[in-house]
Amino acid sequence: VHLVESGGGLVQTGGSLRLTCAASGFTWDDYALGWFRRAPGEEREEAVACRDTMAGTTYIRDSVKDRFVISSDGAKNTVTLQMHSLKPEDTAVYYCVGRSEVLLLSRYWKEPSQWDYWGQGVQVTVSS
Repeated sequence: VHLVESGGGLVQTGGSLRLTCAASGFTWDDYALGWFRRAPGEEREEAVACRDTMAGTTYIRDSVKDRFVISSDGAKNTVTLQMHSLKPEDTAVYYCVGRSEVLLLSRYWKEPSQWDYWGQGVQVTVSS
């Protein structure tokens, strides 16, 4: 399974960015894709959002739910994170994650160890 992120970059405070993750190398009918991020100086990634690609159920962390939107395209096996009103504290490496098991997604989606597949990450920098 391969997850390839694109769309990161440098943006000013208040700006927008869209991250896309293309997933390949699997034959799952239902699966979850999502995003984690690791801020500078932090050792642990934090969950940003995820989506059950068949059911369309989404989960977004409280601190970004009014600014970020996650969507997916089942035909293309992609997940997109649209980020608006970006803040300096959103600066991080953003990782796409994937998992074939979606049962009880609501209970484990915030746990990095529960995600089987990770992309290489893409840098998002928000300047003040």
